[in-house]
Amino acid sequence: MGAREFGIDSPTVEAVCGQIIEVKQLRCEIGIVVGGGNIFRGLAATELGMDRVTADNMGMLATVINALAMMDTLEHMGVYTRVMSAVKLEAFAEPFIRRRAVRHMEKGRVVIFAAGTGSPYFSTDTAASLRAMEVGADLMIKATNVDGVYSADPRKDAKATFYPRLSYMDILTRELRVIDATAISLLKENQIPLRIVDLHRPGNLRRTVLGEDVGTLVTSAG
Repeated sequence: MGAREFGIDSPTVEAVCGQIIEVKQLRCEIGIVVGGGNIFRGLAATELGMDRVTADNMGMLATVINALAMMDTLEHMGVYTRVMSAVKLEAFAEPFIRRRAVRHMEKGRVVIFAAGTGSPYFSTDTAASLRAMEVGADLMIKATNVDGVYSADPRKDAKATFYPRLSYMDILTRELRVIDATAISLLKENQIPLRIVDLHRPGNLRRTVLGEDVGTLVTSAG
């Protein structure tokens, strides 16, 4: 969305894809889960009286639009890409099949997972955790608009404390809302480490993959 209030900002998409290419050059296998909040937020629509299932379905379709935009940009930048959807949209994307997704990644293609989990009531965070489990990810990165986890919103509270390390249980017991409880529970069960980093700081994804101390690391040990 960039500086816009709605929609897709091409320079922002290009900047994000540029960071993905930096990681790709390290010969990593990459799967991406995209949200759709720049187009439609299902939960916000329910607060205005819309049926939750309908709103979530619309939100899942918004993620498909973003996935196609990212695919197009990556392809123009020379990266082979596949969009895989959790709902049937054969004219636009492949259906999500776990073994096929893994095979695409083994062949060096960037796989973009769209349409969340394919079911209402589940967040993009949960979809990302689920896909991380299914493809056997070594690391899940939540690339967002803050540089890690704080005790409060640092943009509103100057005394907010930054947490460079947390455990899965810290996230749950302290009710830190940087990622939802279902998503963190899945990561905890499968011992997949999580890094929460600022996507808008150039080079952050590459530094994260190289093991540098970027953002907040969430593991069982904390």
